[in-house]
Amino acid sequence: MTDLFPDAPTVARAEPSADAPLADRLRPARLDEIVGQSHLTGPEGAIGRMVAAKKLSSIILWGPPGTGKTSIARLLADAVGLRFVALSAVFSGVADLKKIFAEARQMAKAGQRTLLFVDEIHRFNRAQQDGFLPFVEDGTIILVGATTENPSFELNAALLSRAQVLILHRLDEAALGELLERAETIAGASLPLDANARAALVASADGDGRFVLNQAETLLDLKLEAPLDPAGLAALLQRRVAVYDKDREGHYNLISALHKSLRGSDPQAALYYLARMLTAGEEPLYLLRRLVRFASEDIGLADPQALIQCLAAKDAYDFLGSPEGELAIVQACLYCATAPKSNAAYMAQKAAWRSAKETGSLMPPMNIVNAPTKLMKQVGYGKGYQYDHDAENGFSGANYWPDAIDPQQFYAPTDRGFEAKLKERLAWWDERRER
Repeated sequence: MTDLFPDAPTVARAEPSADAPLADRLRPARLDEIVGQSHLTGPEGAIGRMVAAKKLSSIILWGPPGTGKTSIARLLADAVGLRFVALSAVFSGVADLKKIFAEARQMAKAGQRTLLFVDEIHRFNRAQQDGFLPFVEDGTIILVGATTENPSFELNAALLSRAQVLILHRLDEAALGELLERAETIAGASLPLDANARAALVASADGDGRFVLNQAETLLDLKLEAPLDPAGLAALLQRRVAVYDKDREGHYNLISALHKSLRGSDPQAALYYLARMLTAGEEPLYLLRRLVRFASEDIGLADPQALIQCLAAKDAYDFLGSPEGELAIVQACLYCATAPKSNAAYMAQKAAWRSAKETGSLMPPMNIVNAPTKLMKQVGYGKGYQYDHDAENGFSGANYWPDAIDPQQFYAPTDRGFEAKLKERLAWWDERRER
């Protein structure tokens, strides 16, 4: 292994007992033993540069579960010679923070600065987060927060302005494979898996190092005589549930990916993201609402059947429920992905709404206003109205715009799908208006 930090000392910690969990026995003792995060811990990474300079600023470690956030925080403190204190926002409150801040101040007077690691920092409310600010500003603590949620949504702007956000990646196949090799080394045995089952185990981890090590520990403890194939592995180990919070960033990332895949006319990718959300427990009616919106926003009159397909899918799902009704959602998804695309109706709405707000008090021309009374007819209401059905080709070419503004064009059909025919029809009408 390349020694990225030749001067960084090894963490002095109690050696885990022989019966400690495998993930604990494999905790790295040096920063260069962290797998999958070389973009941060490497010589050119933010953490690598901090350690080389022996100067650490407050940071927020943002990444999925099992990617090394806690290990990085613990090793950072040792690498730059700071006192390490850890707490979890799930189990701690204001009293715990006050005690830590007071102790940190006393230690600072003695020349020992404190690195405070706060796991799940997004669990603290806004007021509690504000409580960190004076102690971060005056250097009482170096704050290292860990979160699985997008800091932009979950952390105060004031706190974010005083900390550098570092993004940890999901562990890729190579990193997860390296963890499995380390597990086999420390156990002195090989995992009872054939090549395909080993690949399946890595894939099932979904980038979570802690998960793959826990599964490896289970397999090693079983002392199986014959290696398992993928089917045997699936039967033995519980399937990992995809990480997905319906009201958090993962939810919005996937629905954005679905919408953009549909807009980009990629039915395979759209179906993949639809499956990701449904199998993770997303509410099917939420996805149907998004498809209905898509049919109007991104297809519109290029294929008027798209909206009908989506509404029919909603009715089919209401009638059948899950899982049978989910096939109707798939059909609507595929229809939208393969339909000709147009945002002309969407753009027309925005332009018309904008114009209506700017000119909303203008009177329509007198020829098209209603004249329900004799007096209104006498003063000119409805005078000169041309009944289009009586005109040649059912088109009079009359003016329907307020006198104070020129006719405007909000809707501009594309050359795609049904809108191509609409474009020809509008051009035909425009030509007769000019006459």
